[in-house]
Amino acid sequence: MSNLLYPKFKEDLLNKIHDLNSDIIKATLIDSADYTYGAAHNTYDTGTVAAAAKVAVSPQLTSPTIVDGVFDTADFSWSAVTGDVSEAIIIWNDTPTTPVNDPLIAFYDTGVTGLPITPNGGNINVTVHASGWFAL
Repeated sequence: MSNLLYPKFKEDLLNKIHDLNSDIIKATLIDSADYTYGAAHNTYDTGTVAAAAKVAVSPQLTSPTIVDGVFDTADFSWSAVTGDVSEAIIIWNDTPTTPVNDPLIAFYDTGVTGLPITPNGGNINVTVHASGWFAL
């Protein structure tokens, strides 16, 4: 697989549904044995992303920026992580005012330093790529 934006997210951007500067954007560490990317997936709920796949959920990603079409945030940590080996990250919108239940934004399973990772009860520090999360 490769890193992808969910098609519904792209549609929602064009319909002005997301505001990546002010919405509550989060990142979830994913066990790929319990979740496989699907282009038709559009929400973070348990019907799309099973609870078993969600190894760790970040707090709100801070310091969002959009410069020259690139979305970026500050580095962050998942705290005291336990659970299955994790091979992917999902970025999603946790803003309660969005018209759908927690829309999915992006799926990353390649080119992420440190993945796969086996949680050991410690923190997992994430350094966002120097070129940001994604560019449009």
